[in-house]
Amino acid sequence: MSEKLKVGILGATGMVGQRFISLLENHPWFEVVTVAASARSAGKTYEEAVGSRWKMDTPMPEAVKKLVVMNVNEVEKVAGTVDFLFSAVDMSKDEIRAIEEAYAKTETPVVSNNSAHRWTPDVPMVIPEINPEHFEVIESQKKRLGTTRGFIAVKPNCSIQSYAPALSAWKEFEPKEVVVTTYQAISGAGKTFRDWPEMEHNVIPFISGEEEKSEKEPLRIWGKVENGQIIPATSPKITCQCVRVSVLNGHTAAVFVNFGKKPTKEQLIEALVSYRGLPQELELPSAPKQFIQYLEEDNRPQVTMDVDFEKGMGVSIGRLREDTLYDYKFIGLSHNTVRGAAGGAVLCAETLKAKGYITPKH
Repeated sequence: MSEKLKVGILGATGMVGQRFISLLENHPWFEVVTVAASARSAGKTYEEAVGSRWKMDTPMPEAVKKLVVMNVNEVEKVAGTVDFLFSAVDMSKDEIRAIEEAYAKTETPVVSNNSAHRWTPDVPMVIPEINPEHFEVIESQKKRLGTTRGFIAVKPNCSIQSYAPALSAWKEFEPKEVVVTTYQAISGAGKTFRDWPEMEHNVIPFISGEEEKSEKEPLRIWGKVENGQIIPATSPKITCQCVRVSVLNGHTAAVFVNFGKKPTKEQLIEALVSYRGLPQELELPSAPKQFIQYLEEDNRPQVTMDVDFEKGMGVSIGRLREDTLYDYKFIGLSHNTVRGAAGGAVLCAETLKAKGYITPKH
C-alpha cells in the first residue's frame, strides 16, 4: 500500500482541475485516487469525461485515465475515499460555500482554489511564503463546524501573485499607496484560444469582479489573526485595473508604489531576491528554491521567457525604477494557473501537512 495521502479533486474535469491532475503526477506526498465532477461526467472514466477538452501541455497522466468520475454532490461517498480534497468546482458562490462546508463536516480537509470562502473570517487565505501563520484560525473554524479534522483553507486570487509577493518583501519600507494594472492571461478564465477565438489579437478592459479582489485580497493576506478571525490590514491603499490580454498563461502587473520609508533601488532588489518563507525553510516538494527573481534587462520579465520560472511557482520582477509621481514603479509576472491557482493550492496543502493539519484518516 502507498504511504501517500489519498487525494480527491472536486471539479476535476475543468482547467484548474486538470492542472491539479498534472501537478500531482508523481507527487512524493499525495496520490490522486478520486476525481469528482458534475452529474453529467459522473460514471464515465476520467479520460472519457474530459475527452478532447484536455488543456494541459503535457499528456494526461496514465494513473488517472481509468479513474471513474464520481458525482461531486454525493458528498459522503466521495469523502469516504480520501484523506483530503482539492476544490476547483464550477458552481455559484453560494453553492460552493455550501458544498465545501459539507465536505469539511465529513472530517475531510478541503484546500480550495475557489473564491467563495476567501472572506469567511475563520477560513485562512494563504500564500505560504507570506502568511502561513493564518492557518492558526483553522482551530476556530473547526469549533464552528463541529469538526475534529475537517476544515477549509483557500488560496488567493491569481492576479495578486504578480505583485503582492514584492510588496511583502518590501514590508520594512512601509508601502503606503499602490497603483496596479494587471494584464491577465485567458487561462485565468479557464479558456484556451481554441475555446475563445475572439481573444486572438484582442484586449478586453474588463474582468468581472477582478479589480475588487485585486485591491482587497492583499490586505487580508497582510492581516492579523485576532480572536479566531483574520482582521485585514488597512494599508497600503491599492487601486487596480484588470485587463484581459491575448496570452495563454501568465499574469503581468505594472505597479507604482509610494513608501513610508524611502528605500534605495539596491535595497529593494536585495529584499526581493533574499525573500524566503516557510516553504523554502521546510524544502516543501512544490516550493520554488528562489521565490522571487529580479531581472536586470529592460525587456524582462516576458511571458515567453519567464512564466515558467521555478516550474511556474516563482515570481519574476523587473524594470524597477524611480518614478516622477510615485517613489518607484516595476513590472511583475506570475504563472496564473500554477502559482496563481492549482500550484498555490498544492503548496498550501504541503504546508498544512507539514504543520500537522492534514493527516491520514485511518
